[in-house]
Amino acid sequence: MEIVDAIDLYNQYLLVEKGLSINTVESYLDDLKRFFMFFPDKKDTNDLSPYDLASFLEHQIKIGRRASSALRRLSSIRGFYTFLKRDGYYDGDIPEVDPPKKEKTLPNCLSVEEVDLLLSAPNMNSPSGIRDKAMLELMYASGLRVSELLSLEKKNVILNKGIIKVFGKGAKERKVPMGDFAEEYVVKYINEVRDLFNGKHSKYLFLNRSGKPISRIYFFKQIRKYASEVGITTPISPHTLRHCFATHMLEGGAELRAVQEMLGHTNIATTQIYTHISTKRIISAYDLFMNKK
Repeated sequence: MEIVDAIDLYNQYLLVEKGLSINTVESYLDDLKRFFMFFPDKKDTNDLSPYDLASFLEHQIKIGRRASSALRRLSSIRGFYTFLKRDGYYDGDIPEVDPPKKEKTLPNCLSVEEVDLLLSAPNMNSPSGIRDKAMLELMYASGLRVSELLSLEKKNVILNKGIIKVFGKGAKERKVPMGDFAEEYVVKYINEVRDLFNGKHSKYLFLNRSGKPISRIYFFKQIRKYASEVGITTPISPHTLRHCFATHMLEGGAELRAVQEMLGHTNIATTQIYTHISTKRIISAYDLFMNKK
């Protein structure tokens, strides 16, 4: 069968049998287009070889394609081979290729000054501003995951000891200190604001106006809004504050093992990524200082 006809059949299969969206199918077909641009002599399904994919992958990496993009293209093309094999248009082996390792991307991290600006952004004259202030302060002071912050129950905030009980991945419990600033604003929120949100009967600490837990989408939008208001241009998300907590703790001389425990990482290697960020920031500051001399 001619490649053009095979791609047309594959298109129908993706749309009708698999029920994929038009945009997804177009993405798959674009991957195939690039594959056959690399092999312009392949006009018929009989011309296909199980070794083609390895050559194509090598080319993708050579031209600087990111591993994640190359992996997506490999998946699309391998799916095409599998479809042809199933329907009897290709009698070779399904290509098996060792995938490239995905790049490790370091998370964005704000400076201490930028974090201070972000934490000062909420309007303390409004109930929602007081609540958001408490949430931001607590997340930064305790290094919480956004899911841990939003699911935090009021009973697990132990104000007389300044700690919170957090249930992280795998429902593993850990106790984390709040810090004086975070505790001050959490107390203010509980005493002055929380009941205004119909929160008397809710077990969750942070609530919206309907008395329900804050959603991830809302918190994400609020952080982006506050960052914009204070002139922070670095792309950030709620998780950025957790990254900042870890980085700033290590820059301040905290032991790696202690930061690991506070973050709730099972493997210390996960925490070690922040040592690379800290080193990079310190070197950058040193270079800047030397260039100004």
